[in-house]
Amino acid sequence: MDFRHIRLELSPAAVATITLDRPDTLNALNAEMLDELRAAVESLPGAGARCLLIVGEGRGFSSGADLASGGGLPDDAGLALERHFNPLVETLFALPIPVVAAVNGPAAGAGCSLALAADIVIAARSAYFLQAFVNIGLIPDCGATWLLPRLAGRARAMEMMMLGERIGAEQAEAWGMISRVVDDADLAPESVALATRLAQGPTIALGLIRRLARDSAQLPLQNALAAERVAQREAGWTEDFKAAVLAFLQKRQPRFEGR
Repeated sequence: MDFRHIRLELSPAAVATITLDRPDTLNALNAEMLDELRAAVESLPGAGARCLLIVGEGRGFSSGADLASGGGLPDDAGLALERHFNPLVETLFALPIPVVAAVNGPAAGAGCSLALAADIVIAARSAYFLQAFVNIGLIPDCGATWLLPRLAGRARAMEMMMLGERIGAEQAEAWGMISRVVDDADLAPESVALATRLAQGPTIALGLIRRLARDSAQLPLQNALAAERVAQREAGWTEDFKAAVLAFLQKRQPRFEGR
């Protein structure tokens, strides 16, 4: 599959790496790039990928929506969300494998939302996160109003969205927005190592975990317990579960095949 604005690579360890590849615009997201991202994500299960790693080429992760290529002010500022941004977010959330984002430099606007949609976010110490929509009279989008209160809590999310100020990587970690901060030079090797570890895990169970964790915030306890019951039955049918139990009894490390 050929792309203009992203790169898609699948490692022998079954890690699919999507690189946002418009470094001259700090990987700003235009309609074509968003559609390429969605097509790439949709292709992953059939390609045998067991973990997705999203990275940005050059000096930043993504500067957000590409305002410079829009050809003037849109009559309907929500139309691009309906056609391009929202389908990508829904496709990414429906992916049955873990997602890791490695954030270098700025992750702003929709680029911030894209990064935070990952299951595990690793950021370089020099990275920062920004929801600057209010500075141009718009509202945070690409799932930001759903994601941020769940990650950082309502008070901090409101501050971030209403003030439109940068949140440094270490502050984002302290707020619970991201998983960890590493030195800039360590971002690539640590994110690849983490993605590889996830790709070697019980893929079906990991996919069920990401779905349950996402849905649980909207469910009463009784419904969440029922969802766990259904998911546990599905996980219990996998070859990985059977192999792991046998490995436990034989006092050795299991080897998961993702089945």
